[in-house]
Amino acid sequence: MARLRLDLVVPAHDAAATLPSILDRAGLRELRTLVVVDRASTDDTTGRARDLGAVVLREPTGGYGAACLRALTYLNEQLEPPEVVAFAPGDAALDATALARLLDPIAAGDAELVIAGRPGARLRDRAVGQLIDTVYGHRFVRPGPIRAIRFPALVALGMSDRGDGWDVEMLVRALRLGVGIVEVDLGLGGTPAGVRGVRAACAAGGRSLFHILRHATVR
Repeated sequence: MARLRLDLVVPAHDAAATLPSILDRAGLRELRTLVVVDRASTDDTTGRARDLGAVVLREPTGGYGAACLRALTYLNEQLEPPEVVAFAPGDAALDATALARLLDPIAAGDAELVIAGRPGARLRDRAVGQLIDTVYGHRFVRPGPIRAIRFPALVALGMSDRGDGWDVEMLVRALRLGVGIVEVDLGLGGTPAGVRGVRAACAAGGRSLFHILRHATVR
């Protein structure tokens, strides 16, 4: 299969300690461009990302979706856009083997959007998956934030969420537009949520419900 023109987007907040690990493991030779979007970090996330050869953008509002949209604007401005864009949080457990497995269904023409299953699905993940199945008739087992999508499909989705509802908005918009989706198990380890993670999960749950029901009513 032909090598895809791939850009990796990493929204990162206070990720100076974890960025070197994820970016070293991700196999940078497979990437055309590594884009790190600094989500109002208070540590040296920007400096560490630059040391690793990344294009560094800043998103002062700190929202996960806002960071992804900032990267999308940057990619749209390039003379030669990517064929595929992958997304991974700054604390993700991602390596070159997992990245290749994420891309395989796209390279084979079996999907336009590939979602990595989240290790140890949480109650919120299961609830989101069940609700999407009920409303849209598509079952996700444990959809996580690591994903890859063909760039034209990403642009066509018209993404707008600037917060933690970005991931679910992508799923439901893709389902409505008939984008081919595959969920894969990359066998990755998870990261502990912590207090901030728990709060973010609660906020994301509300945004997820909003997007699932909102797009179900759009004709």
